[in-house]
Amino acid sequence: MCRCGPVRIPRMAEITQPDGAWSFDGEAIRIVPGRDRSVHAVRQALGELTVPLVALAGVAYEPGRKSGRLRLRLREGADPLLQITGGKLPDAADPYQLSVEPERRDLAEYLVDEVRQGLALDQVPSGPCDHYVLPGPSVPVSASAGDATASFDGERIRLDWNWKTEDSKKSGGPRTILLPDLELVEWVPAAGLENGHLRFVVAKATATAAPKYDPHAVVLYGFKKDPLMALVAAAVIARMPHPGAPAETLPAQPPTPEPPADAPPAGSDEGDVDHDALLRRLRELGDLHQSGILTEAEFTTAKQAVLRRFSGA
Repeated sequence: MCRCGPVRIPRMAEITQPDGAWSFDGEAIRIVPGRDRSVHAVRQALGELTVPLVALAGVAYEPGRKSGRLRLRLREGADPLLQITGGKLPDAADPYQLSVEPERRDLAEYLVDEVRQGLALDQVPSGPCDHYVLPGPSVPVSASAGDATASFDGERIRLDWNWKTEDSKKSGGPRTILLPDLELVEWVPAAGLENGHLRFVVAKATATAAPKYDPHAVVLYGFKKDPLMALVAAAVIARMPHPGAPAETLPAQPPTPEPPADAPPAGSDEGDVDHDALLRRLRELGDLHQSGILTEAEFTTAKQAVLRRFSGA
């Protein structure tokens, strides 16, 4: 006879507002942006989103004087858009917020209760993710803001300059950056009198100029379209290694057999001691010892053999 408790079957919870519509079916929250012209361009460009429970860290309804707000809190590293913006998206552009009219408060609180129970039943962890649960903006994606238009087709980024671009940066023509050449993507919004930027840091770059002069950067002046550049950045990092992914571990290499103490260093004439080679060997032995490949006794024996070569013993 089964002694299990009753299985809870979640009911559909949904709420529709001018800002958009949210619905929860027990497994995921479906977010559909509103069609009103007042809805931020970022939400419109993202379109419909499906947020699985495993991406969520929490949900809340925040009452206000005139209207309330539904807010999702995603796990760190679950969404490339939140990863690249670091919580600096304007509220109006944040797809994980929904304004709620006072008369719809009961619906909002019911949706919160259903989602919280779903998180508890599925025992979803609240810690960071080691991979992106959400796919990020679809490609191709393009945005025009600041001193350029940035486009990404899934393999390469293209920066086309406009009349606001500094002449020395514009003189090189449009810039194309291949995804494998990227080391880092930065999106920094404008703040106060300080401009923001979207910068693509290329591997093996020897120096980084100010965004105004950097041919791999877009200057953002603090206008309404600036957050659209975050969509390009999010689409790019969604196809790069996740920052929380476990590091690949290489198999430990066995230590190089130590030559007899009276043998001359490799590549040298008999009796002709190559001091540079011996110094390199000492550094190698130190690294092997620090990494645990050589025991203390093995390291001491090998080091003494090298030192004897220095002294000519």
